[in-house]
Amino acid sequence: MTPEAGSTELWKITLGELDEKMGVKIVEESVDRVVATMPVEGNRQSFGLLHGGASLAVGEAVGSWAAVIHASTLGKTAVGVDVSATHHRSAREGTITITATPIHLGSTLTTHEVLITNEAGQRLCTLRITNLLLDRKA
Repeated sequence: MTPEAGSTELWKITLGELDEKMGVKIVEESVDRVVATMPVEGNRQSFGLLHGGASLAVGEAVGSWAAVIHASTLGKTAVGVDVSATHHRSAREGTITITATPIHLGSTLTTHEVLITNEAGQRLCTLRITNLLLDRKA
């Protein structure tokens, strides 16, 4: 749910259909940090590993949510314009944690680093996402 045009009400995360199907849970949400978790089970590829596409989907979601929270403080919204990821290691089970922190919070663009870690705190994937901030439509 997006606040009305002109409002600077802090946006609150609502899960989309894909997020719900993937089992995403929100742990923390603020301008400084967004944290979510997701089970590996149900998000594995045919070799039994966490699917790289699942990592990208959840990483992009968490990074975009972080951008929209920042944008809401300016009365704006955000849309993704670039995302890249590096996969460092795999996971077969457990729960992953996805953490987005800002690299740059501007009035036109935001860039966030998104780290995906396993239960032991090992880095599985690093994403960088850039979002364009836009005026909300009335």
